Amino acid sequence: MFWTFVATIFAGLGAAGIALGIRAITAQKAPKWIIPAFAGAGMLAFLIYGDYTWYDLKRSQLPPEAEIVGTESDAQLLRPWTYLAPYVTAFSIVDTESLARDTGNPDVVRFTLYRFHQGYTDSVAHRVHLLNCTSGELVPLASDGRPGVDNMQQLNQKDHLFTTVCN
Repeated sequence: MFWTFVATIFAGLGAAGIALGIRAITAQKAPKWIIPAFAGAGMLAFLIYGDYTWYDLKRSQLPPEAEIVGTESDAQLLRPWTYLAPYVTAFSIVDTESLARDTGNPDVVRFTLYRFHQGYTDSVAHRVHLLNCTSGELVPLASDGRPGVDNMQQLNQKDHLFTTVCN
């Protein structure tokens, strides 16, 4: 977050420098207000660019065994441009090397699901899950290894998470 702040300041300074160049070329006939206007526009453009390229950057940093199983996009009140063109704010991946079938019941698969979220600071959360490939029941495991039946979800067989884990 610190480096994003520094880069935003430099983007504003660069855009203000362009405005100063425009004033110099026009022999100071361009209005003075274009300097702060360019600085603000440059900072805003940099932040918007960072929002829309975050998903592609994170996706390029994933190892080959990471399979993206879901993305989330939402419009945000303080970013009005997201109502016109929402961008990916979070995505989930399955570590395909963490897939392990239960020896007692081969229809049950244990895997780690990671969720990346873009906010003021990027965050990554991971949780181990069990998926019954016959019934489509997805159960997260608590930190002590017990199934969290309260949070059980039902997946259909066309769900990307289901097809990635069960095939």
